[in-house]
Amino acid sequence: MEFDDLRKHINDDEPKEEIIKAYEKLLKENIKNVEELKEWISSFDKLSNIIEERLRRNYAKFNGYNNDLKIKKTYEYDQQYIMPIINEYKDKINNFIYNSSLKDELDSYYDLMLKIKRNDIEIFRKENIPLSVEENKLANKYYDVTGSMTVIWDGEEKTLPQMSKYLRNENRDVREKAFKLIEERILQDKEKLDDIFDKLVHIRNEIAKNAGFSNYRDYMFKYLRRFDYNPEDCNEFHEAVRKYVVPLKEKIEKRKAKELGVNSFRPWDEQGVFKGETPLKPCNSTRELINGVTNIFYKLNPFFGDVLNRMDKEKTLDLDSRKFKSPGGFCDYFPESNIPFIFMNSDNSQGDMVTLCHEGGHSVHAMLASHIKVPEYKDTPSEIAELASMSMELLTMEHWKEFYNEEDFKRAKREQLEGIIKFLPWAMVVDKFQHWIYLNPDVTEEERNEEFTKIAKAFVYTYMDWSGLSEELKHRWKKQLHIYEVPFYYIEYAIAQLGALQVYKNYKENKENAIKMYKNGLSEGAEKPLRELYKDTGIKFDFSEDMIKELMDFLWNELEEVYK
Repeated sequence: MEFDDLRKHINDDEPKEEIIKAYEKLLKENIKNVEELKEWISSFDKLSNIIEERLRRNYAKFNGYNNDLKIKKTYEYDQQYIMPIINEYKDKINNFIYNSSLKDELDSYYDLMLKIKRNDIEIFRKENIPLSVEENKLANKYYDVTGSMTVIWDGEEKTLPQMSKYLRNENRDVREKAFKLIEERILQDKEKLDDIFDKLVHIRNEIAKNAGFSNYRDYMFKYLRRFDYNPEDCNEFHEAVRKYVVPLKEKIEKRKAKELGVNSFRPWDEQGVFKGETPLKPCNSTRELINGVTNIFYKLNPFFGDVLNRMDKEKTLDLDSRKFKSPGGFCDYFPESNIPFIFMNSDNSQGDMVTLCHEGGHSVHAMLASHIKVPEYKDTPSEIAELASMSMELLTMEHWKEFYNEEDFKRAKREQLEGIIKFLPWAMVVDKFQHWIYLNPDVTEEERNEEFTKIAKAFVYTYMDWSGLSEELKHRWKKQLHIYEVPFYYIEYAIAQLGALQVYKNYKENKENAIKMYKNGLSEGAEKPLRELYKDTGIKFDFSEDMIKELMDFLWNELEEVYK
């Protein structure tokens, strides 16, 4: 089945009626045998691709130009009118297939698809559709607030991402001034951000109760299709990181304080460089960054390089930082055009190079899995999606000499490996904090901020001195956009980081086979459960104490080689 009429009108200002017609056309199909059912599933995939292309391109434009009223209006139309249609018809599609007697004749390839559909049918409630629209509006307000944050530095207006380079300055006074200016700007809008989040918690709690759950956390575990682990597993993960990773983080910070020659390790010392050093700067322009990372991808594997090269030619790399551009970075995939898209805020730093490698990993993953014709199997769980990107950071690492001399390369490698140890405790904070929030939805703003401080001090700020900065500390979670836009989407990064370390370990032992297995696992999209996908990538889906200890020992040995 083709959808030529919808293709003609999908980018109209208001294509709502055309989308409904396309869904209804699909649902009226008379399916007589299992082969026709398989073809029908493929037709639904085509329909989904057309609609998703519009939504994803408009999302990219909205994040790139927060101040463009026409772009904002189109994006809001998508959220208010198209998304509710998708949610309503998704349930109809799920029931159409799941209630078909022909489903029992489908081969085992479709077993996971049917499990997903049963899961989604069980939690769908029509009354949650308008609540989801309101939820998206509030997330948009978060971007309105944060995307317009700027400060004046030496007489020039700068975005907060543009200010990050001053946190890496050799002059401690410059770092402190930059840190306090950034935090002061965020605190100006703390009431707005608290108000937005209060409303989000209320709506999310209502969504969970409508679906028959006592709390939003348990609802989200089912919504996110977390078939392979549960909240208790996450709690054990938190404690294992506190036991085996937090002490390593303290060692890194004490070493950094000694090298900087400071008695008290303050927040503005974390990224500081030593006297006489300058921050790592792999390039002087976005063009140099793209060319350099593309060359690195080619050295690693020709297919990887071809992906970035095509994105560059087709202009799906939006990397420069500018006013009214949302903070952060992400990768998306335009399914009709069959091309990925990367969004980030470059300031020509080491972090930009790593981010482009990371998002490039997502892009490679999207292209490796682009042959899949079952929508559920294209919607890769974050635990495997982030494995693709975090592994790419480590796989490319030996080729970073494309940008650096030997001395700076060693510094870059050190930052990368230390960054993993610093990241894991923060990931636990974000996850543990969200568990607490949604198990305690009626707390006050102050109680919520105080709980964040308590958790952060237990995992991340065990050595760093935050004296005199209690207000800045307790509002620090507001910089984490995931908490506002994609709740509970963060523990996946930590799970994937452990997987990426395993991929990197395999790469050090046998490069050719590690790349082969990496491509093999990613080409399967979401066709298998997580444990099988990890196995097919040559690693284990495992975040137990034993695995964390083993990987931290490996990682620390790698760091000691760099420290020499």
